[in-house]
Amino acid sequence: MIRTVRVSDLPALQDIERAAGSIFADIGMPEIAADEPPSLSTLSRYQHAGRAWVWVGADNRPTAYVLADVVDGNTHIEQISVHPNLARRGIGKALIDHVAAWSLREGRATLTLTTFAEVPWNGPYYLRCGFRPVPVEELTPGLREIRRREAEHGLDRWPRVTMRRTLNGTA
Repeated sequence: MIRTVRVSDLPALQDIERAAGSIFADIGMPEIAADEPPSLSTLSRYQHAGRAWVWVGADNRPTAYVLADVVDGNTHIEQISVHPNLARRGIGKALIDHVAAWSLREGRATLTLTTFAEVPWNGPYYLRCGFRPVPVEELTPGLREIRRREAEHGLDRWPRVTMRRTLNGTA
């Protein structure tokens, strides 16, 4: 089940992020595995703005989450994380589809995100979810700024890609 994030969920989101990040160590990206999750303050801003959703089990405890921004008039998936114990069950796709439906209700027909191009559960996964790479010359000002901040944070040590999914069925 997907629902909006509650204030009481915020620490669980950090736990999900740490668990999801830990598997990066297994593929030679220990810096990503060690990266701290978003602060409670940052998560609270998304929760307060109504741009944070969780997947919960029967116990109503979050096991995955997604955060969205509005960047240059499009919905930008800032973060999506699924606890690794629940990977490959369609939870990430369900969260993406939830954000897509929300985006359309808000009058935005495009989703964007940035991700690691070669990590199997990143770039190749998003291709299967209908996203397509955005050529560098087509990056909007907001997406260029996101990529600049990511590079400053050291994420460009590994191949990165900006991706777009047009919600009318074309990419």
